[in-house]
Amino acid sequence: MILRKADIAERSIIWNILQQAIEQRRLDGSEQWQQGYPNEQTVDDDIANGHGYVLIYENSIIAYAAIIFGIEQAYEEIEGKWLSNQDYVVIHRVAVSDSLKGKGIATLLFKKIEELSIEHGVYSIKVDTNFDNVPMLKIMDKLGYTYCGEVFFHGAPRKAYEKILDGRQ
Repeated sequence: MILRKADIAERSIIWNILQQAIEQRRLDGSEQWQQGYPNEQTVDDDIANGHGYVLIYENSIIAYAAIIFGIEQAYEEIEGKWLSNQDYVVIHRVAVSDSLKGKGIATLLFKKIEELSIEHGVYSIKVDTNFDNVPMLKIMDKLGYTYCGEVFFHGAPRKAYEKILDGRQ
């Protein structure tokens, strides 16, 4: 499996995967992603800003995530405390193709993102999710992310997590 930056020509495939995830959130009874975000413009912006990444398996896009090397304004204020104040990578808009749901692809995607972070010399990953996004909460627990408190993203409280990679503080 290969994690690489997305190309604008892949926009429709990425948007299709995100729409599947949006529908799954709805079917799960979640409020997350039900208010018009993310949308096609979000994907365009991710790709244009170099934040859009795809996970490739057998020449097919099987997952998508926005991976941001830099500051996330929503993380500047937290009701709680981050583990560190060092440079960090932010992960947003994680989505896996329905055809591979339940096969551990999101976990593999996170591991690839951790490898990418280390390659760039960044040893902290911060991520947030909705309180009712059970699959993501399970991934956070499984991969050793620490719950740090709540941040507000798009006007709603979100559970905030951080993981320090390679034991660096």
